Amino acid sequence: MIRDKRRIDPVTLELRAADSGIPKHTPSESGGGPGTPGGAPAAVSTTTEQSLLAERTADLQRLKADYDNYRKRVQRDRLAIREIAVVNVLSGLLPVLDAINQAREHGATDPGLQAVAGALETQLATLGLQEVGTPGEPFDPTRHEAISYQRSDEVDQPTCTTVLRPGYRVGQHLLRPAQVTVSEPPDPAQPGRIATSSDTATGRD
Repeated sequence: MIRDKRRIDPVTLELRAADSGIPKHTPSESGGGPGTPGGAPAAVSTTTEQSLLAERTADLQRLKADYDNYRKRVQRDRLAIREIAVVNVLSGLLPVLDAINQAREHGATDPGLQAVAGALETQLATLGLQEVGTPGEPFDPTRHEAISYQRSDEVDQPTCTTVLRPGYRVGQHLLRPAQVTVSEPPDPAQPGRIATSSDTATGRD
């Protein structure tokens, strides 16, 4: 509100009281209150704030998704590194297991060595080490290495007859294949005989 503070009234030329004044302008004369068209900027401001809120929410959602993917990737990498470390350690212990098996075959184990061997095999099993190769199981070139070959009337498919050296695996990692002798049925309709390591060395088909 604007008041006329002149001490002399311009109309009557009389001295005015000290606290008197004539309002020159009121809000009703100019409009622009919250309920008038002058309040439009407030509506525009509200729309802008809503847009910014939606944008910030989308940014937070993308950030959370990126963090979740990063956390899963780190977890996978940790598991892969752990598995590789276990594979490397167990691969170095395979000659020890071979020596124990040879000693058992020759009857050269005493109770003390038997106890040590049993404890070692138990601990290796807890790390996921599994033996590959059993007499009588079907031949699988991804897990078995055929050392010799023969035909037999007692089998109806390529079969591991004897395990010359056991193989080992950890999870999906094959540490080494089992060396086996293989028997195939004599039926000529069956596929050709398996190529062995001796055949590869001599160049026979």
